[in-house]
Amino acid sequence: MSRRLTSIAVTFGQSLAGRFTSRLRSERVAAKLGMWLGISFTVAFATGLFSHFTQHPPTWLLWPSRPVNLYRVTQGLHVIGGIATVPLLLAKLWTVYPKLWQWPPFRSAGHAAERLFVLLLVAGALFQLVTGLLNIAYTYPWPFGFVQAHYWTAFIVYGALVIHAANEWSKVRRHLWVRVEDPDRRRFLTTVAAACGVAALVTVGEAVTPLKGLAVLAPRDPDAGPQGVPVNRSAAAAGVRVAPGDPAYRLVVTGAVRTELSLAYADLAALPQHTVRLPIACVEGWSVECEWTGVRLRDLISRAGAAPDAFLTIESLERTGYYRTSEVRPPHWNDPLTLLALQLNGHPLDADHGYPVRLIAPNRPGVMQTKWVGTVRVA
Repeated sequence: MSRRLTSIAVTFGQSLAGRFTSRLRSERVAAKLGMWLGISFTVAFATGLFSHFTQHPPTWLLWPSRPVNLYRVTQGLHVIGGIATVPLLLAKLWTVYPKLWQWPPFRSAGHAAERLFVLLLVAGALFQLVTGLLNIAYTYPWPFGFVQAHYWTAFIVYGALVIHAANEWSKVRRHLWVRVEDPDRRRFLTTVAAACGVAALVTVGEAVTPLKGLAVLAPRDPDAGPQGVPVNRSAAAAGVRVAPGDPAYRLVVTGAVRTELSLAYADLAALPQHTVRLPIACVEGWSVECEWTGVRLRDLISRAGAAPDAFLTIESLERTGYYRTSEVRPPHWNDPLTLLALQLNGHPLDADHGYPVRLIAPNRPGVMQTKWVGTVRVA
């Protein structure tokens, strides 16, 4: 009976695998696609770690404030490069799909471990792809936190990729610099590369303004929003409303300072104003460079008499929200480009952009450019 069941399973597996045969599949094609995918995953892993630790730095880590566009470039590369990887990942899965139906499923303990890592790699890659795409579309049909799940799954996927690459290296090395001779297979690889290029081209305009007219798949139009700049969270959604000239509004600087400050909007407007050009660079990949005018944060902290190595916490008037506060460490608040901005592109801030006052600093994610600032706490 046992032999008969085994025979049936083998026959079924061979029959099913036979339905997915194609002369385009070959070890050399799979190796080429795997090499490209390895490069893409490495870039995504590195830029993703940079984004995560920029938002959640350990206490000992002081990110630099320059170059000002570093986060804009790395996060754009992370998101747009991830979208461009979709055709490559699907092509790779299509190429190796028949191997899923090999029988027996494993021949030894070592082979079982190898297949387990492949399963983790495939499942994890698809999880990162699907959740990442839904995240940039602001759709969260799951009960878990996206940031934590995406972060830890990245380690599982990349670890499985490294182990798989080491295991398959002898095959990859044989084909690494060897030209694919079969014309049909060359056309297949060229088509995959072209599809990746098109995916990038129709998305990259959300970060590269001259190409915005091509960004038909970008989740954000870089010109759509109040004052011609997108927003992720409106004043209404945040429950914040400060009327122009509201006498109740005060910006408070408190904590480890010599002199606590409590400034009305008119007091801030009367201080020396500075204008800088800095991007708003969002974790979803879009970014827009704008002109900001306001008070240098370092001037305000100096006026309060804080230490030059102090850590600041910027608190919003918003009462709830994961990013209602953000930390500003010495490299950023001492930078002359870091402002408490009162104007955007020459006009007072719209409520959705943080009126009366918002933080703007170089080389920081948009979620950390706190809007509707009410308190600067020094520690």
